[in-house]
Amino acid sequence: MLQFTFLLLVLGCCQGLQPDYDSEDFQPVVQASKYGSLWPLPQKVQILDVCFKLSGSNFKFTDAKDSSAGPSCVLLQNAYRRYFEYLFGAAKQVKAGRSWLTGSTAVTQLQVWITSPDSECDTYPSVTSDESYELTVDQPVAVLKAPTVWGALHGLETFSQLVYEDEYGAKSINSTTISDFPRFAHRGILLDSSRHFLPIKVILANLETMAMNKFNVFHWHIVDDQSFPYMSRTFPQLSQKGAYHPYTHVYTPADVKMVIEFARMRGIRVIPEFDTPGHTQSWGKGQTDLLTPCFSGIKPSGTFGPVNPIRNTTYKFMDQFFQEVSAVFPDHYVHLGGDEVDFTCWKSNPDIQKFMADQGFGQDYKKLESIYIQRLLDIVTTTKKGYIVWQEVFDNEVKLKPDTVIHVWKGNLQAYQKEMADITSAGYQTMLSTPWYLNRISYGQDWQGIYKADPQDFKGTEEQYKLVIGGEACMWGEYVDATNLTPRLWPRASAVAERLWSARNVTNINDAYNRLSAHRCRMVERGIPAEPLFSSFCPREYKGI
Repeated sequence: MLQFTFLLLVLGCCQGLQPDYDSEDFQPVVQASKYGSLWPLPQKVQILDVCFKLSGSNFKFTDAKDSSAGPSCVLLQNAYRRYFEYLFGAAKQVKAGRSWLTGSTAVTQLQVWITSPDSECDTYPSVTSDESYELTVDQPVAVLKAPTVWGALHGLETFSQLVYEDEYGAKSINSTTISDFPRFAHRGILLDSSRHFLPIKVILANLETMAMNKFNVFHWHIVDDQSFPYMSRTFPQLSQKGAYHPYTHVYTPADVKMVIEFARMRGIRVIPEFDTPGHTQSWGKGQTDLLTPCFSGIKPSGTFGPVNPIRNTTYKFMDQFFQEVSAVFPDHYVHLGGDEVDFTCWKSNPDIQKFMADQGFGQDYKKLESIYIQRLLDIVTTTKKGYIVWQEVFDNEVKLKPDTVIHVWKGNLQAYQKEMADITSAGYQTMLSTPWYLNRISYGQDWQGIYKADPQDFKGTEEQYKLVIGGEACMWGEYVDATNLTPRLWPRASAVAERLWSARNVTNINDAYNRLSAHRCRMVERGIPAEPLFSSFCPREYKGI
C-alpha cells in the first residue's frame, strides 16, 4: 500500500511548485497538505495511510436499507450519476466480477444513509436546512450518513475530493473519517445579469461549480438600470421594452424554472434581487409613470430618476409584481436592494417638493426614501416572504421586521466591522460582502486577502456573532460577461467558500494554497476554466471550448 507521506508527495508534485509565504519575496517550494485536496476543509477529518483502490467497473453508489431516501429520490439518483462521471469519466458500471480488484483492496460502494424521517428530497433547501454529514471510508463499503439530502450532497462532493490517482494512474482513496457541517448557514454567490446578459448555460455552469465548493445560495441580481431581462407574466412589457433584446436577451419563465430546479438538485437556494427605488431605469421603459420625472428649473428635463414614491400607482404595481415574484421563486427570501438612491431628481421635482413640505420633512430625503421602503416591505410581507436589504436601509433607520437580513457591502475594514457590530447590536441578522467584491481584480494572489476576511471579525458578544448568518461573494457585471465571468470568479470565490464553511481557526495560508491549487486543477478537469493561482501545471489542463 502507498504510504501516506508518499501520497502527499504525489498530490503536491501534481500541482507543480508551491509557494512559501514566510518572506515577502515569492519563493516557490514543494509543500503538500496533509489534507490532500479537500476544499473547503471539513470540520473534523482524519486520513490514515491505509490505501484502497476504486474502479468504475465495480464501484457503485447505493442507498442504505434504512435510509429515508431510496431509489425514488431523483435528487440523489442524479447526484450518484453526476459523481460517478466525475470519478470515472465515461466508464460504465459492469458486474463486479469482471474487475481485477478484489474485496480486500477495493472500495466497491459508497452507501448513503439519510437518517431523518423527512429526507427533504422533494423540497427546497432553506436557511434552516441541516447540511451536516458524516463520512467513513473503509473497504469494501464506505458509508455516508446525513440527516437530509442536503448534507448528503456535500458528503458526495467530499468523497469525490478524497479520490486521487496513484503513481500508476489507478484510482485510490485512503481510509478516512470525516464529521462535517458548515460554519455559516448562508454561503452565497451574486451574479449580475443586467449589466451584461448571462446565457443560461453560463449560469448553470457556475451553479455546478458552486456545488463543488459547497456554496448554497445563488443571489440572482437579475435586473438593474441597464436592462430588465426577467420576463414577467404579469407585466410582459418590462422585458419587451427594458431588456437589451426582447427575445434573445431575456429569461423566460421556463428559463427561470430551469435555473431554480438545477440549483435545487445541487442543494442551492435561488434568491432573486429586484432592487428599488434606485437602479430602476430599465423598469421605466416598460412601466409608464413608475419613475420620477426630473426637472431643470420649472420644466421637465426629459430624464427620470428613482421610482416615484408619492404615486399610489407605484404601490399598486409593486404589489402585483411582487405577488408574481413570490410565486415564481420558492425561497423564503427575496432581496429588495434599497441601495445607492440618488436624491437629485427627487429634489428637482415640484410634486415631490410639495409632498416633502406637506409632511414636514424639510430637505431630509432619507425620510422620503424610508416611506417608500417601508411600504414596499409591507407589500412583500403580505406575500409571506422574508426580505434581505442592503445596509443603507438600516442606516436610514427604516422600520424593519425582526427577521430582516441586512446585507453589508460598503466601506473599508474598519467601516464594515463597525456596521456589522451596529446591525447585530440592534438585533438584526446580517451577512457580509464588502471584502468579497470579486469583480475588483488586481495583479497577483489577491485570493489571500479574500481568504483572510471574516464575517465575525468585529467586537461583539456571542449573541451578536450568532446573528451573522454568513456572506456572499459578488460578481458585478459592468466589465463581466460570459467570456470572462467564470475564470474571474474561480477559484477566488473558493477562498470565500472555505471561510464560510470551515472552522474559524482554519487560516493557514500555506496549507490553503496547496489544497486550493489542487482543488483548482480538479475544477479544471471537470471542465471549469478556473484561473491559476500562480505558476504551476495541472495533470489535465483545460481543453478550451
